[in-house]
Parts: sequence; structure tokens; C-alpha cells
Amino acid sequence: MDAYAALLGLHQDAARRLAAVLGSAGDADEVVQDAFVKAWYALGRFRREAPFRPWLLRIVANEARNRRRAAGRRAGHELRFATDRAVAPGEAAPSPEAAVLVTEARRSVAAALAGLPDALRDAVACRHLLGLDERETAAVLGVPRGTVKSRTARGLRRLERALEGGHRG
Repeated sequence: MDAYAALLGLHQDAARRLAAVLGSAGDADEVVQDAFVKAWYALGRFRREAPFRPWLLRIVANEARNRRRAAGRRAGHELRFATDRAVAPGEAAPSPEAAVLVTEARRSVAAALAGLPDALRDAVACRHLLGLDERETAAVLGVPRGTVKSRTARGLRRLERALEGGHRG
């Protein structure tokens, strides 16, 4: 039990971010808690030679997607970003103007990301907001690596177009 708790502690932040970016921002903690309980009961099916993180995050992703579908929330949900907003030790705090620009940029990206189809948004979020590699993303989303590559590329192209369109208007 202690070893499982230690493993969860290592992956809790990534799990919370994943739940948030997959559409459960408002109840990410609840999604993670439910997913961790499901993972506990599924430990007997975990292959010891497999990496634990992608296995656990796949359970979190499934729980988040199930809640998203069940709630019928397709658009309008808020996304949290994986970046830490804290200033690193020794760095100067950003100016108020810079902070406003960063906040506006995050809002623009969040809105553009929310406008993507689920499959593209999930791939982009795993790769670029959570920093998962292609293999981990494929395991989390339950799709082949080639699908991760193509969805990520298409998602990034759509994001780029959406963000360019927002700056012109």
C-alpha cells in the first residue's frame, strides 16, 4: 500500500494536468482520485515489465474522457496549462505588462485548443502540455504511435491557423 501511494505521489501532478486538459478541468482532482482507485483494483492486470506512468495515465485519460462524454461538455470548458506559473529562484518577476500578455496568450491558446476535435486536442495536450513522448502518448490514448504523430501534426496546424486568425481580426 505504501509503495502504491509513493508511485501515485510521483505521478499525481501529471495525472491532474492530464485530467484538466482532456476536459475535466473543474473536477480534475475527482477524476484523478477515481482513476487512482480504478488503477488500484486493476493492479493485477498491470504487466510488471511495462512502464507504470503510461499505464496509470491511460486510466486517468479514460476516466476524464468518460466524464467528458457523460457530461456532454463539448466546448466551453476551461483548460489548465502544464506550465508552472511560479518564478524560478533568482529570476526577476515579470512586469505587469508582460504578465498580461502571457495571460492573454494562454487564453488564446486555451480557446484554440478547446476548439479542436477531441482526438487532436488530446494528442496535442499529451505531447506539448504534459511533455509525454510519442510512445507514452500512444499508450495513454490507446492508439498507435503513427496516429499520435498524425493527430499531433494536424492539431498543431489547426492551432496555428486558429491563432493566426485571432491575431488578424
